[in-house]
Amino acid sequence: MKKIISTLIIAATFYSGLNAQSGSKTSEEQLYRPNYHFTPQKGWMNDPNGLFYLNGTYHLFFQYTPFQSVPDFGKMHWGHAISKDLIKWEELAPAIAYDEKGAIFSGSAVVDKDNTSGFGDGKNVPVVAIFTYHDMKKEQAGEIDAQSQAIAYSLDNGKTWTKYSNNPVLKNPGIKDFRDPKVFWDAKRKQWVMGLAVQDRQHFYASKNLKDWTFLSEFGKDFGGHGGVWECPDLFPIKVEGTNEEKWVLIVNINPGGPNGGSAAQYFVGDFDGKTFKMDDVFTKQLEKEKVVWLDWGRDNYASVSFDNVPDNKRVIIGWMSNWDYSPDVPTEKWRGSSTIPREVTLKRAKEGYILKNNPVSQLKNYEGKTVKKEISLVSDKKLISKGEIDLSKAVIDVNLKKMTKGVYTFALKNSLGERVIFGIDNNKKELFIDRTQSGKTDFKNNFADRISKAPLSKSYQNATLKIVLDKTSIEIFFNGGEKVMTEIFFPNEIFSELSLSTDTKGSTLNINAHQINTK
Repeated sequence: MKKIISTLIIAATFYSGLNAQSGSKTSEEQLYRPNYHFTPQKGWMNDPNGLFYLNGTYHLFFQYTPFQSVPDFGKMHWGHAISKDLIKWEELAPAIAYDEKGAIFSGSAVVDKDNTSGFGDGKNVPVVAIFTYHDMKKEQAGEIDAQSQAIAYSLDNGKTWTKYSNNPVLKNPGIKDFRDPKVFWDAKRKQWVMGLAVQDRQHFYASKNLKDWTFLSEFGKDFGGHGGVWECPDLFPIKVEGTNEEKWVLIVNINPGGPNGGSAAQYFVGDFDGKTFKMDDVFTKQLEKEKVVWLDWGRDNYASVSFDNVPDNKRVIIGWMSNWDYSPDVPTEKWRGSSTIPREVTLKRAKEGYILKNNPVSQLKNYEGKTVKKEISLVSDKKLISKGEIDLSKAVIDVNLKKMTKGVYTFALKNSLGERVIFGIDNNKKELFIDRTQSGKTDFKNNFADRISKAPLSKSYQNATLKIVLDKTSIEIFFNGGEKVMTEIFFPNEIFSELSLSTDTKGSTLNINAHQINTK
């Protein structure tokens, strides 16, 4: 803990003006700074970048404007935080800064174990970051080739970085949106593969050394959502649950065009032969029916991508917990932006097709403290957790509903001011929902609370589970083991302290197992 505190003090010294914050900001800290989701001490944060694990440490880089809490796209850095377990994060000074070639936009990082890049010194494994250079002067001059791909390397586990002298390694071919390289090692073909977001589709490139890239193929022209530009792609192999069958999953973030407005992430399931990604036949039929298959149906999980080199071949993703519809306007001034809880993804083959399940990483359980357990026979209105039982501004709540009938199961997270976040299961309309229209501060942008977010379900349920992950300003709902997920943020004028459930049904029972999360 002393190390974390000292690191934050160093980081605070680095950020000019941090100590000049007035006492009036204390309430902002108390009300809105997350208890255990990562957020920078100061400045603007968006997409996670350069995610990797090495020598016992997880590295989270992120789009970062250190000196102000609104984005400056001409001066974008990669911020940097590290963790031993994906839950407690230690913020470091920014890692890669903009220069005369451009701002440092989104990208990825890989652990180059075999030193294919030649950047290694014989003693240290090189980590290579691949990012988009964005030339703001070109953009302002109306030129379309403002974005190119570049690399930097680190020989000290990501602490310091050296930009490659011959950048860019992939020049712009004359395309306006040409960004967000996600690179992985294709072991079967012994090549590096780069997925690149190109307008509203995906390009793939290959390299033997991370420096010289060859075009492979294009995907996505006629598939999935095209309500906005494609961004932050991620292609990876994954075993189908309960089998030895391997499939490839392609995550593609899109803005706008999300299922409930603005930014969101979609995914595709198929096969990759080292050159071309082709959708699976089952998934193709699924897509014809669903039109778009969403990773998260809430409004606040964007730019979700996965970590490189995670132990035990686990596939762990993390997203930016906001939405371009309103992110620069949310009511925090010292900082803006936070991350979702890191999630392990697994692939399930179901009757209706493939489901990329999301669940909080298992390490979160290590921080469970005070616990409340109850078994309740449901009546029309029931208080589940009273003020003072556990701190609902840092909690994980497991709910198990049984003997459900058609009707609505409405949960409400409340404070003493009458503000509330309403969420639940409509077993009649067959959907999940989150309603933040009464959640506190909502008028900072007219589209923040202009609708109730909904996620369709394939049927009415007799039994269902919800894992509800709560922080001061966020709710993440994992339905039926992560088969459907909704993530949303909110800004109450007083921390939420009670949880209740109302229903128009009879005869259902509920088991609740609520844990306070203690990371301090």
